[in-house]
Amino acid sequence: MKTENDTPSSALPSASPRAADAIVRSVELQIVSGDLADGATLPAERDLMQQFNASRTVVREAITVLTGRGLIENRPRYRPIVRKPGYNTLLDVMADVTRLLLEEQSGLKNLYESRVFVERILVREAATNARKNDIANLTAAPSLNKQSLDDSAAFYRTDTDFHAVLYQIPGNPIFPALHEAYKVWLHPHWEKMPRSPERNYVNYCSHASIHAAIVDRDPDTAEKELVNHLNSAWEYVRATFDTPSTKITSR
Repeated sequence: MKTENDTPSSALPSASPRAADAIVRSVELQIVSGDLADGATLPAERDLMQQFNASRTVVREAITVLTGRGLIENRPRYRPIVRKPGYNTLLDVMADVTRLLLEEQSGLKNLYESRVFVERILVREAATNARKNDIANLTAAPSLNKQSLDDSAAFYRTDTDFHAVLYQIPGNPIFPALHEAYKVWLHPHWEKMPRSPERNYVNYCSHASIHAAIVDRDPDTAEKELVNHLNSAWEYVRATFDTPSTKITSR
């Protein structure tokens, strides 16, 4: 009895970037259109081989490419799972390279400066255009911050929640995805930072000052308080490398 492995190699296209790319393009279109739904299993390798008249090697090459693009989740001994792309997908694809860059202080500093730049714009947007529900969310975050001063793990969660609101206010889904990426990328350094109720209180006061400036519709003060807060935080992040200080400055 013949099996799929008995198929003569001459009957199937050889492994090549062009052959694999054709499968990748087709599967991408099916995912984007919804023909392959998010969370669905990818067709079996044998079915893909028949559908595209391709060898197993070509199919597996295409699956590797799709996995690298974050369009499928490939697990050993299981059929790949479809992941419909979103803004988080793009940032997830960057994650491994970003982690390597963060192994050096210069890479960490560049990433942190980008965060400062983005949040300076967002805090001005909040002070200018925040709606009532945005203000309510901003008010709730510092309140929870204050309640968790003695619990550094809880304080960290409420700290990131406060900054998350700034990313939500413009109503653009790219910004919350970017905040989540910053949180994931910087988390290993947050874990190394010294924590104490006293330090938590300083951060809480900074959040309260930023919140007050936003409520007062004062973008200049809001930006100034935010930059001071993030500059102070940078000194603790920088210390995880135990190297001379390099201040993040407002431009």
